[in-house]
Amino acid sequence: MHEIRPYKLSITAHEIEDLNRRLAHTRLPDQAPGDPWKTGTDLEWFKNLLNYWKLNFDWKKSENELNQFPQFKTKISGIDLHFIHFQGKAKKNIPLLLMHGWPGSIFEFLDIIPILIEPSKYGIESDFAFTIVAPSLPGFGLSYRAFQKRFGVEEIGECFKNLMVEVLGYNSFCVQGGDWGAMIGTRMAYAYPKIIKGLHLNMLALIREYDSEKILLPEEKDYIAQIKKWRPEGMGYQAIQGSRPQTLAYGLTDSPSGLAAWICEKFYEWSDCNGAPENSISFDKMLANISLYWFTGAIGSSFWPYYARNRRPWFVPVGEKVIVPTGYCEFPKEMLRPQRQLAERTYVEIKRWSKMKQGGHFAALENPTKLAKEMFLFFNSLKL
Repeated sequence: MHEIRPYKLSITAHEIEDLNRRLAHTRLPDQAPGDPWKTGTDLEWFKNLLNYWKLNFDWKKSENELNQFPQFKTKISGIDLHFIHFQGKAKKNIPLLLMHGWPGSIFEFLDIIPILIEPSKYGIESDFAFTIVAPSLPGFGLSYRAFQKRFGVEEIGECFKNLMVEVLGYNSFCVQGGDWGAMIGTRMAYAYPKIIKGLHLNMLALIREYDSEKILLPEEKDYIAQIKKWRPEGMGYQAIQGSRPQTLAYGLTDSPSGLAAWICEKFYEWSDCNGAPENSISFDKMLANISLYWFTGAIGSSFWPYYARNRRPWFVPVGEKVIVPTGYCEFPKEMLRPQRQLAERTYVEIKRWSKMKQGGHFAALENPTKLAKEMFLFFNSLKL
């Protein structure tokens, strides 16, 4: 039997004071030549964020918002795993494993969970609601303790399968994810197709390496062109996090402003923000997420899936298929947007393919209602 312990987050006054002291003594670089954001987080924008963090941001408010949700911890796969477990409020409730990615956290889901557990309250017609299981990924936030073992996609998938089946007793369930959540969900759908009713993604987890000698089809050429365009400007973080995560961790674990600058560049680059991240994600939501990384000291361990990914074969072996019914919701600012013909070589049962007019990589933060509606449209179509 696995012990399930209720959990509430409580950061001490001393920890908050230490953060404020470090922020007050921030030493900033100058601005590199060129357009704002071209070489990384823009200095003038970042000064405004830091001032807000120091003067206006209320961590305890964010902490209390999280603590309104039923949270638990359990010992599984050798770690203390944190998760939200929120029962649906309809006559029929279906368990849904909801997974975040990097540089996200459990804070991504605070706006979408209420919609998922009670869709009728938000004007969404559905035959059921979801009972939500939303874990903090191992090594991220509240699923981290110093010196604990590290997890890649395959280990996280096994851990979450055991959470759902062995700990919570769900013999079958649905899965949704973006970023690492999409990769873990894809791995789980491949490895455990008999227990997963449906897979919904807002990012497709397709292999990014191709044999240049092979004759390529148009959909492959399009995807490779996207990767080639993205790689020199957008994949530097992956190269560092996937090769020297320990070295980077020193700076970001010691400097809250360095941590914020590293993460905020992704909020800018990957959201549909029209030049300012706060157009899509408020300062309060950004800083709740960043502060959780800071207080838990988990930024270094959150890099590990990149390190593991660089040293392993793709988590769905080449030539193998995902046979679980799949739904995909494409947002226009997602970094890679493969064509359906290419996706169908891996996900052979795509039942819904939707293209949204606005939004980006952080779908649950940027567009919680639109994402939730798409999820219900897909899962209802499966007649679960």
